[in-house]
Amino acid sequence: MAYYDNISEGYDELYRDEQLKKLNLIKSKIKIGRNSKLLDVGCGSGVSSDFGCFVVGIDPSMGLLKNNKNKMKITGVAEMLPFKDHSFDWVISVTAMHNFDDAEKSVSEAKRAGKDDFVFSVLKKSKKFDKIREIIHKNFEVYNAVEEDKDVIFFCRKP
Repeated sequence: MAYYDNISEGYDELYRDEQLKKLNLIKSKIKIGRNSKLLDVGCGSGVSSDFGCFVVGIDPSMGLLKNNKNKMKITGVAEMLPFKDHSFDWVISVTAMHNFDDAEKSVSEAKRAGKDDFVFSVLKKSKKFDKIREIIHKNFEVYNAVEEDKDVIFFCRKP
């Protein structure tokens, strides 16, 4: 995560507009209630955490988390989420999965920590894209997959 720590000061300047575009697309396709609990895996600077509900963000980059203005954020990795089973109504991960060390384990952990609803935005140009897509389809019912400029956004639920 040294890369993201190194670019943390300029991260939002580099990626904010791109992330907001994805976030707005996601918000247009799902309805998250004010009382919902949402886990943002790979939350970074917090751009992807704006859902108007209780959000917990987790990211391994201390530099990005330092710039994250959300109240609930913790340092950690997607492969070992420190939450009880079924703790969150929603689990999202926006353009982060290609950075995870073990995509299979991270999806398994998201599935464990979440109740039913999930959104995964995956970078199309990643060398891991096909494998991540396969893992998502193996673990979830994908009811919508939206291709956006740089990502495919998978809207999922537990089977």
